[in-house]
Amino acid sequence: MSVLQEFKKFALQGNVTDLAVGIIIGAAFSKIVNSLVEDVVTPAVLTPALKAAKLTDLTQLVIPGTAIKYGNFLSNILSFIIVAVALFIVIKLINTAKKKEPVAAPLAKESSTTDTLLTEIRDLLKKE
Repeated sequence: MSVLQEFKKFALQGNVTDLAVGIIIGAAFSKIVNSLVEDVVTPAVLTPALKAAKLTDLTQLVIPGTAIKYGNFLSNILSFIIVAVALFIVIKLINTAKKKEPVAAPLAKESSTTDTLLTEIRDLLKKE
């Protein structure tokens, strides 16, 4: 089997395709979450703190005399928390939506004809 055929077989497996779809959807979801954090949550939560510090933008929150932007760090923490909560809710909904399939009772093992004959012989010998 050539390397190209092996790669084609690998790349077209279901798991690889599912992973690719997940990454693409994750990237799109990341943009939504970033917008939610930067445009909705951060202004709503941090606006009073920013006004108290006499700042207009979260990126202006820096440690004086350094290049450490803890405002961006706070924004990323909020983004992570929102993603984690959203994923938790989605996974919880998926798990509750899955129907629990009833466990089938194990089938009785069929005895072979030899076992059946031996059992009958035993039973006949017991009767005598």
